[in-house]
Amino acid sequence: MVDTTWRRVARSRIAVAAAPGSPRVRLLSSAVILGVIVLAVIVVPAVVNLNQQFVDLAAANRPPSLAHPFGTDELGRDVLLRCIYGLRVSLMVGIVAAVVSTVLGTLVGVLAGAAGGWVDRLLMRAVDTVASVPHLLLGVVIVAVLGPSLTSVVISISLTHWLSSARIVRSEILSLRGRPFVDAAIAGGSSRLRVMGRHLLPNVAPQVLLATTLMIPHAVWHETALSFLGLGMPPHMASIGNMINDAQRSLLTGGWWMSLAPGLMLVVATLAISGLSGVWRDRLNPRRRSELSW
Repeated sequence: MVDTTWRRVARSRIAVAAAPGSPRVRLLSSAVILGVIVLAVIVVPAVVNLNQQFVDLAAANRPPSLAHPFGTDELGRDVLLRCIYGLRVSLMVGIVAAVVSTVLGTLVGVLAGAAGGWVDRLLMRAVDTVASVPHLLLGVVIVAVLGPSLTSVVISISLTHWLSSARIVRSEILSLRGRPFVDAAIAGGSSRLRVMGRHLLPNVAPQVLLATTLMIPHAVWHETALSFLGLGMPPHMASIGNMINDAQRSLLTGGWWMSLAPGLMLVVATLAISGLSGVWRDRLNPRRRSELSW
């Protein structure tokens, strides 16, 4: 009887794990897709040296084929190669900007949560003030002041996306301040700086890392939007936003592949990152751990 019950439970768990929407399937599919994308953006540029200013008008506006799986653009450039180069730029900007914004938000959140009082109120009012302005509008202003460049885009995204990290870290710090181990450290003579570095920061590290991964897709889309508006990479360089912007003219002449290919690459890459982040977020949630146990 016990053996039959155990087998029934095992079969039900296997069925749940193999379901199309289960966390394991989502984790595996996201990892495979993201692994292929990362491998492509690392290997292809090292093997194929793409001349950003190459023009071949004889091969212009060719639809997808075996020679050009994603077709060619209006200047005869291979769309697949440009998508890979552009996605490399977008992922690099997204990762760097996500890390910088999370570090900035973590510092603000730890300082506000640990200090409390007027420091907490002042920093949170600053967060609310910045959050009242749309991210994209503020990012456009920052890039316009600094001048269009890759560095300006990273600074723009970093200065407009640290707010959520600051709020998350502050809430975690406030919940940790009343824990017995923090009270014991303070009673033992530990300074406020030591309590922050030894007891508070290590306990918020999982949430900080999760916030960083969740920020990467948002930063990638933000960089694409700025490049689409002409405030990112130079026009001749491969960028997802630049390619979608250039493809607008080709849509009226039937060149659907020029906008479909970069848009599809962008959506697939960000969905893969979001899928991994979602599984990680569920694993940090105590209510979902039993569903995600292997």
